[in-house]
Amino acid sequence: MKNITSSTDNYGYTEYDYTVDDQDPADKVFAPCNLKETWELLGHFAPVAYIVVFILALVGNILVLCVIRRYRQSRHSPCSFSLTDTFLLHLAISDLLLAVTLPFFAVEWINEWVFGLFMCKIAGAVFSLNVYCGVLFLACISFDRYLAIVHAINISWRRKTCHAQLACAAIWVVCLGLSMVDMRYRDVVEVPGMNRWVCQTAYSQENFQQWQIGMQLVSLILGFILPLLVMLYCYLRIFKALCHATRRQKRRSLKLIISLVIVFVVSWAPYNALRLTDSLQTLDVIKKSCELNRVLDVGILVTESLGLAHCALNPLLYGLVGVKFRRELAQMCKAALGPQGCLGLAGWANGRGSTTRRPNGSFSSVESENTSYFSVMA
Repeated sequence: MKNITSSTDNYGYTEYDYTVDDQDPADKVFAPCNLKETWELLGHFAPVAYIVVFILALVGNILVLCVIRRYRQSRHSPCSFSLTDTFLLHLAISDLLLAVTLPFFAVEWINEWVFGLFMCKIAGAVFSLNVYCGVLFLACISFDRYLAIVHAINISWRRKTCHAQLACAAIWVVCLGLSMVDMRYRDVVEVPGMNRWVCQTAYSQENFQQWQIGMQLVSLILGFILPLLVMLYCYLRIFKALCHATRRQKRRSLKLIISLVIVFVVSWAPYNALRLTDSLQTLDVIKKSCELNRVLDVGILVTESLGLAHCALNPLLYGLVGVKFRRELAQMCKAALGPQGCLGLAGWANGRGSTTRRPNGSFSSVESENTSYFSVMA
């Protein structure tokens, strides 16, 4: 994924506007594009967006981790989770680590990068690592639900849920390898004419275009197209398999399936479309201009903020929609605040009436592991 501040890479460092004297191309006078107006605009938007996403993601994902920890302690075995629960755990960790990097970049937009080269490389690598991990874990969750519902193999598969840990480890390793690009090329550089130091990916001049286009292509395929195709295929097959369910169950399933896909597409499609435009401009398929670069700079950062907001929405979409998850949360609240202090949450968790009996099976689904996770959408 494109790093938070690198939307100025093309605009500030490699693209130039020009004037033409006497219509002779040889008389072109090149000058850097003016960054001041764009930076002032983004300087007001970016810190607010990053801090809001940071707070929401921090609260939501810590809540998910606390409920997961309580659930795991009650089962006394790391392999007692369903596959979905395991992926949900790693998704929450990934989203939380991603959120932790945002205050650093918010400070950068308010002032400049003041944390040094080492923290620049670490923050950039952690950011890229967890953007990739987050979307791949979403694809894993949809694939697990596809296996459980369409092929009805969840009971035999859950006896091998430690294999899910191996799958998660493989994802972390692959994404860690991709994040090493940030460790290698991240640097603290001065923005021309702005007297500001920023943390950016600064590829060497001799292979700048190859690295930029290559990483943008990897970001587009691995960070958007592949997860989207997996989600679309799995969720369409799931909904088709549920056609024999009651009308109410189908309506709830359809609502959740549509919500999951739409939120993912709305969060990441605009950003990736602008990144594709940026790549086409770099390849001279689209005519370069300072005006287009201004649009790309502003658009990429705004749509990137929208994509980052997805890590704050994941706890709602993949955790709190499950009735058993809500019941586990109500039990945790009851243990902390007492029965009287958590009556409202208990009623919300149970829907109709209340119960103190701990549900069996995965907390990421309302029914037993043989039923649809998607039928719990209120």
